[in-house]
Amino acid sequence: MQYGVIMAGGAGTRLWPLSRGNRPKQLLPVVQGKSLLRLSYDRLRGVLPAERIFVCTGAAFGPQVLENLPELPKENLLGEPMGRDTANAVGFSAAVLRQRDKDAVAAIVTADHVIEPIENFQSALRTAFDVTDEHPNMLVTFGILPSHGHTGLGYVHRGEPLRLKRDTGTAYRVLGFKEKPDKPTADRYVESGRYYWNSGMFVWRCDTVLAELATHLPLAHRGLTRIADAWDTARRDAVLQEVYPTLPKISIDYAVMEPASQGKGRAQVAVVEMPVQWLDVGSWPALAETLRTDEHSNAVECNACVFVDSDDNIIVSEDPEHLISTIGINDMIIVHTRDATLVCPKGEAQRVKELVGKVKEKFGNKYQ
Repeated sequence: MQYGVIMAGGAGTRLWPLSRGNRPKQLLPVVQGKSLLRLSYDRLRGVLPAERIFVCTGAAFGPQVLENLPELPKENLLGEPMGRDTANAVGFSAAVLRQRDKDAVAAIVTADHVIEPIENFQSALRTAFDVTDEHPNMLVTFGILPSHGHTGLGYVHRGEPLRLKRDTGTAYRVLGFKEKPDKPTADRYVESGRYYWNSGMFVWRCDTVLAELATHLPLAHRGLTRIADAWDTARRDAVLQEVYPTLPKISIDYAVMEPASQGKGRAQVAVVEMPVQWLDVGSWPALAETLRTDEHSNAVECNACVFVDSDDNIIVSEDPEHLISTIGINDMIIVHTRDATLVCPKGEAQRVKELVGKVKEKFGNKYQ
């Protein structure tokens, strides 16, 4: 049976001070009044029924997730005691689903992105399910058509087409993964027409990905098996708390997808093209692309604001009564919350994570 798993464990540090440790970006109503988690859930609902959609997140965020998605069955919430990177997050979901359904096929999707049009996302998802139906040993990823040579993203090298009996779309064998290339290399990838941006989303049979984890990450596989064996027992929480922090911290790309694409395992890797506008909402400039803009190209999410000779700024406030006013300010980010305000040039947006580290050094967890 087919399932969907939304990975919603990110901290969203680069969207500080709006995103905090106790209210991460995926739970904030940052896109037209909806959270990124809600958008991800609604995309899956066009393909899967509610009872077969799961959310994997930090255990501490569980109540907020259920508040955000009141229709989500409580038993479909998979709470990680702590983050141990994506290999364990997807392995955790695969182990639990495999325990419930020996033929489980899971679509692993993110809660960090705005994806449009939704219909193209859903079509690609159906194609990926078809791939795993016809080729059970395939690990399927999704490739986003690159619009430019981006140096901050990974790339998927597309090989020959994969024959499918159903004419629902096209999949390709994967020749390899390339991590965050320099600009000339990224431009060359785009010009070749044989590389996609790596979406970080997957479809696979749960037993297939677990077998690859057993090969490439046996310590994690043993721990995840213990968790799954205890899942429907009174020992669930105790085993989860004991085992999960001991799992080796590594991404699924490094642990499984890259070696599998190189023939180092029993599984093979395929990519399904996903022709969508794909926005990773991981920084203030990225989020600004979802906000309304005024006649001076200011991206604004602010109830009370007045600008004089100010252009190309990002202005966000969560306090409807607080006035933000500027004079002669250009290409800046101003974010106001109840207890913290960020001001920085747009060109320094990637350093917000560095700033959060400095804030923690000085004030501990007070503003985290």
